[in-house]
Amino acid sequence: MDAGSLNSYSNLKGQSRCPLQEQLLHRKNSKENMDRFIPNRSAMDFDYAHYMLTDGRKIKENQTVCSPAREAYRKQLAETLNMNRTRILAFKNKPPAPVELFPSEHSTASAHPTKSAKPRRHIPQSSERTLDAPDLVDDFYLNLLDWGSSNVLAIALGNTVYLWDASDSSTSELVTVDDENGPVTSVGWAPDGRHIAIGLNNSEVQLWDSASNRQLRTLRGCHRSRVGSMAWNNHILTTGGMDGQIVNNDVRIRSHVVETYRGHQQEVCGLKWSASGQQLASGGNDNVVHIWDRSMASSNSPTQWLHRLEEHTSAVKALAWCPFQSNLLATGGGGGDRTIKFWNTHTGACLNSVDTGSQVCSLLWSKNERELLSSHGFTQNQLTLWKYPSMVKMAELTGHTSRALYMAQSPDGCTVASAAGDETLRFWNVFGVPEVAKTAPKVNREPFSQLNRIR
Repeated sequence: MDAGSLNSYSNLKGQSRCPLQEQLLHRKNSKENMDRFIPNRSAMDFDYAHYMLTDGRKIKENQTVCSPAREAYRKQLAETLNMNRTRILAFKNKPPAPVELFPSEHSTASAHPTKSAKPRRHIPQSSERTLDAPDLVDDFYLNLLDWGSSNVLAIALGNTVYLWDASDSSTSELVTVDDENGPVTSVGWAPDGRHIAIGLNNSEVQLWDSASNRQLRTLRGCHRSRVGSMAWNNHILTTGGMDGQIVNNDVRIRSHVVETYRGHQQEVCGLKWSASGQQLASGGNDNVVHIWDRSMASSNSPTQWLHRLEEHTSAVKALAWCPFQSNLLATGGGGGDRTIKFWNTHTGACLNSVDTGSQVCSLLWSKNERELLSSHGFTQNQLTLWKYPSMVKMAELTGHTSRALYMAQSPDGCTVASAAGDETLRFWNVFGVPEVAKTAPKVNREPFSQLNRIR
């Protein structure tokens, strides 16, 4: 089992800070910790340097009285002895001249110009913004952060759900639940970016309209204990509970429970639907990942899983479907496992496993590049950017002083928000700006091509 919240929300310390207020970070003086330029001694000629500082200066002072023949001799001697250099100190060796393997007349470079290399993307190593998040529950098994399609970030802080509008940086309070019902254990935006589901510690799920700040309905009878994970699939809201059950709820109808998935023996802490909406991945505190197929779902009896993946050795909360390969799923294990594994969900085969060295709390694929971002716990509490499929580390982003439990991605895919047990919410410009798609060339249509032809 991974360390949760010590099962006691009452142990949280009281905070007087105002939530989601930007922190003023004190930057170091720019004159502090300046780098020193250290010469490359192997690339320097100290004898020549001494000559230029002593005898060379005397020669330059007496150049006006030298005869033309003596001046010509001096230049020839300087060229022969390589004394026409202008640099004394060298900070790096001069690169060797390129060797031309083929004569230039046989070169075909002009006929076949090479494609220019893609410039290396700059990845900022520090967060571009940091907000206070007092009363954020430090619990590995919960899901308290989500970024909706309307560019509004939802975060649960204790018993309250706050909305932060990324377009104008405004903050509003959506709802505060009673102590007997709270704290809030999960939040999840519907695909429309307007409606939001809120899972509670008392096993209920509330549906809210964020535009009107109005509660629409409460889903009861799904679970016997807290609802720590949720995932939307159009009008179907899938919920996972501490009771190990997974329930599909059709929010349009009165009797909302339409399917039940049973396979986990302990709390379901991760749920993710594939982009097609056909497969559901679930991760649990029993160290198991299940793949469920929507076509096999049944309302009459518990649905049988498609694949049961048991290679992880700790709780699996981090789940991420690949955006460019529909049957590729990435999963991350907790503190006793520390690995990221990749699965072919058609066959159930494990394609690769990478030891990250620390607890994997969350995973996000880039929408624009073949890259994967992971957030971690002890000991560095960092965010790590990986290049796929080589899994070479591209960057490690540090700043959190406690495990980075939750991550959410902006609708454009460029910015990632991370929330940690240090009660801060940080924003990282990690994935960069997507390239502008080339516009398709205009096609010259025939005159009156929009009219039906007469035979």
